[in-house]
Amino acid sequence: KKVVLIKIHHLSTAFDIAKKISFQKGKRYTRFIVNLSIAATAISVAAIILTLSVVNGFQESISDKVYQFWGHIRIATVDGSPIDTAIQFDSDLTQHIESITPLKNQSGVIAYQQDIEGVVVKGVPISSNIPFIIQGRAIQANKDSNQYEVILSAQLANKLKVPLDSSIRLYFLNTDKVEQRKMKVVGLYNSGIEEYDRQFIIVDLNTLQKINRNNPGFDAFTVRLKKGVSIDALNDQFQNKIPKSWVATPIRDYFPQIFDWINVQTVNKNVTIVILLIIAIVNLLTCLFILMLERVNMIGTLTSMGATHAFIRQIFLYQASFICSIGIGIGLIIGIGLSYAQLYLEFIQLDESAYFMKTLPIQMNWVEIVWVVIGTSFISYISFLLPTIWIKKIAPAQAIKFD
Repeated sequence: KKVVLIKIHHLSTAFDIAKKISFQKGKRYTRFIVNLSIAATAISVAAIILTLSVVNGFQESISDKVYQFWGHIRIATVDGSPIDTAIQFDSDLTQHIESITPLKNQSGVIAYQQDIEGVVVKGVPISSNIPFIIQGRAIQANKDSNQYEVILSAQLANKLKVPLDSSIRLYFLNTDKVEQRKMKVVGLYNSGIEEYDRQFIIVDLNTLQKINRNNPGFDAFTVRLKKGVSIDALNDQFQNKIPKSWVATPIRDYFPQIFDWINVQTVNKNVTIVILLIIAIVNLLTCLFILMLERVNMIGTLTSMGATHAFIRQIFLYQASFICSIGIGIGLIIGIGLSYAQLYLEFIQLDESAYFMKTLPIQMNWVEIVWVVIGTSFISYISFLLPTIWIKKIAPAQAIKFD
């Protein structure tokens, strides 16, 4: 007789069984639940990545606007008296410093034709970098000592209908005497922060010092740090180096309302992430329960053949992990893809008066994205253990008859 050899492919592990049943065509409603769970997981992961990118972008963009306008640290006298001496630091501090700029502020009134407006005049050296200029140029040294230059905000220029290169009059109160100066508008800036744009104009520091002949000093030094340097650590070092009558203060202490609003976004971000994770896990648990119900017959058969509860539990944990992994992968592609699209195309526009910027800011932190993948996978796996406890309650005889 001819002997026919039949090659038998046995399913030796829980992983093999899970892989086989996961990619088989099951009942229509089961496929719908699986696809829904994958979609829910993908949407949750994508939404978490977008939430992190947007909130990080908001916090970085707004704080950077404040730091560009005022620096990271302000050094002033304790009693508010003017400073008339230079400041120097050792190399261990200067290596972290981008610039140190003297600053002087003074209240004034700007007049153009029949319109007037109260302003705060910010005096900075000509050599300093003036941010946010959108039209015109920065202030330059002029040989004519009677020719003064000024930079207005675009908001103030629009309000008073002041065109670029026109002349305005600026009035100061100096020891019970009103001083006035004719100034040429050489530039317009737009920081996007209405509080600044509404009231600050920028002039040469020497101009304010000449006007204040009885008080020719300046108010403070603004220190701009290099990127990545700890503000609090450097502030403490500055405090140890400066005279006892001076004080170094992080700029966020001067504008707590802005930085408090920035910090609130962290709370909102964390709450949103928790809600999205709960939604994803509930959908995955529902899917796993339905998959187990559909395979009750298989559970009874495997149990009657001697399979342990731990072995059967592994099958469904693997199957749920397949679904979770597919959802996380799709969510990563969607979340990162949309983040890059907004970063380069800027298709989502914002009301600058409300959000301090014209477009939705994006800043992706790859460490956070990695933790999103790890955290979602870990929490999902731990949650999958709960429904698999139900396997112990299934009687093999009744399970085989179950349909």
